[in-house]
Amino acid sequence: MTTTVCNLDRLPCGQHALITGVELAQELRSRLTALGFEAGKQVRVLRRAGLGGPLHVRVGTTEIILRRHEAASIQVSPSLTLAA
Repeated sequence: MTTTVCNLDRLPCGQHALITGVELAQELRSRLTALGFEAGKQVRVLRRAGLGGPLHVRVGTTEIILRRHEAASIQVSPSLTLAA
């Protein structure tokens, strides 16, 4: 079985995924890690702004708005089954 990895900015709305890596500058990575963005955590895109705007995402119980270029630096593995 092959595991698919993509960037968070490509994840469709409503789909769950596991974070596999975060490739951001140390300061921003530290802030996002404090909010729960770390390898092995489940993430979900709740909404997308139009015209290349930001993403509204949930990690655990934390909801955050991320710029698309920041979301593009977070690697995820989409879940094959629906989470409850």
